[in-house]
Parts: sequence; C-alpha cells; structure tokens
Amino acid sequence: MTQITLKPITEDNLSELWSVSYGPKADLEWMNWDGPYFQDPVLTWEDFRSGFGKNCLDNPLRKAIYADDRLVGIVTAYWEDNDLHQWLDFGIAIYDPNLWNRGVGSQAIRQWLTYLFAQEPTIQRIGYTTWSGNHRMMKLGEKLGMLKEAQIRKVRFWQGEYYDSVKYGILREEWLHN
Repeated sequence: MTQITLKPITEDNLSELWSVSYGPKADLEWMNWDGPYFQDPVLTWEDFRSGFGKNCLDNPLRKAIYADDRLVGIVTAYWEDNDLHQWLDFGIAIYDPNLWNRGVGSQAIRQWLTYLFAQEPTIQRIGYTTWSGNHRMMKLGEKLGMLKEAQIRKVRFWQGEYYDSVKYGILREEWLHN
C-alpha cells in the first residue's frame, strides 16, 4: 500500500509543487476535472510563486500530498463564510493520473479531515463542492461517509454541456464515528 503523508508547503518544496502541477513536464489532465469550466490558465513559475504558491507557504490550510515520499498533490481548505469561521470547505488535487483510483485521494482526505477537525475544535461540519462530471470526486465523498447535501442543477457549462454543482459534507460527530 502506498504511504501517504501531508506536509507543509515551504520554500523548500514550492518549486517541486509547481513542477508537478504546472511545470513543463506536468501532466495537465488534472485540470480537466478541477473546475474546468472556470478555464483557469496554466501558471508560469513566476505567476505561481507570486500568487497561489505564495498563499500556500506555511499556510495551515494548505498541505502537500506525498505518496511514498514523492510530492503528488495538494489538499486545501478555505472558509466559505470568510471571517465567521464556521463553514470550512476543502479541496484536493492529485496531479499524476496514474495515481487516480488507487486510494491516494481517500487516504489524503482522511488525514486532512482528521487534521482540520482537530485544528478547528469549534466547527461542526466540513464539506466540498464538485461537479457532476467528476465521478471520482463524487465517489470519494460517498466512500468517506459524507452526505450529498445539495445538487444545483445545470449551472456548470463545459464543452457544450451543462453539469450540476454537487456539495458533500460531514459533521464532526459523524466523522469521529466513521
């Protein structure tokens, strides 16, 4: 079984994170599943370092995913309700398609949710949003015991087709007994 660990994103691994996510040798297939309807650009090193990467440095709501000591992805979290800090959602990206459907994401999210609930002892729920075209992310939520809490129909337009936005969540007491 692959050993999954979550590590802080620091100056030491920031260029490696860019390399596996956007660099010249990166497999950009992940961008077809991570909200492709937003049509986010492929970030240059300079744009990554000064924008997304800068926001990741030593940020407790961002961790690098390592599979057998190789950086393969990222987990994130953000406050949906901004300064109220009661509504926490997360995200995940595994950049190497060869690792999809191998339990890497579910192992990483198990660790991430356990960490987030421990770090934020007052929040009662953690969730995420995906789209109906991303069957792997929908299965991930079900595998982890999360509930589909909302399905907003036909609001994501991608490649000439409308998809639903789908929200999953889990309560603290459900996670602790999961």
